[in-house]
Amino acid sequence: MQTESSAALKSDTDILSDVCNLIEEIIGQSVDMNDEEISLETSFSRDLEMESIEFVVLSEKLQQTFGSDLDFASWLAGKELGEIINLKVSDIVGFVKQCQA
Repeated sequence: MQTESSAALKSDTDILSDVCNLIEEIIGQSVDMNDEEISLETSFSRDLEMESIEFVVLSEKLQQTFGSDLDFASWLAGKELGEIINLKVSDIVGFVKQCQA
């Protein structure tokens, strides 16, 4: 588990790698992306077809990885439905980076 101070030292590339690993842990092999890698442009709804319960698990794993100050659930609750539907991995990476600032 990362501490909040060590999480602040992570680069964008490290954050992306960690987020992708967390997503892969959560969805496993349940989604066929035609052997494509998860990237910044990967859509949670269109590409990964993530369910709401998977977002709950992602929220918990993000806090475990990047620190307890990262409140993904509140951040997500502040979004409009259209924003949630169009959520991409880059949005999560940006949120984590913002929380480290």
